[in-house]
Amino acid sequence: MNRDDMKRAAARAALDYIEPGMIVGVGTGSTTDYFIDGLVGLKDKIGGTVVSSIASAERLKRHGIPMLDLNEVNEVAIYVDGADEANGRLQLIKGGGGSLTREKIVAAASRRFICIGDETKLVETLGAVPLPAEVIPVASGYVSAALTALSGRPIVREG
Repeated sequence: MNRDDMKRAAARAALDYIEPGMIVGVGTGSTTDYFIDGLVGLKDKIGGTVVSSIASAERLKRHGIPMLDLNEVNEVAIYVDGADEANGRLQLIKGGGGSLTREKIVAAASRRFICIGDETKLVETLGAVPLPAEVIPVASGYVSAALTALSGRPIVREG
């Protein structure tokens, strides 16, 4: 099975947890794109989606899958998203795609979180990918200096 096949299989497995009327939280990334594609067959059965990224919102819109603002719902039943890395203790590094804060908020508002991914995301020790941290612009210099003092190598990414 190649990497795309593994991503599709992970997305299909997550679809098994979707029940009629559910509000579904949707993350971002290539594996989550396969999950969104699979939601097309369920779009008339779910209560809607709450999305954590602009890219996923655009994909949901193209598929005609209803989206809700988090402020419009009492609870998100399930949140499905990928990760940059995962270990055997179910610890994750997430947010490398730039939607970290939105992902954390939707995840916190959800009753259940399902992380989907292919086997390349499984690592023995976390840290091969950069650890994302969202920082407000006014504090970027200060936070960069503080991370450097802790032996970090901050990379400021804007946008």
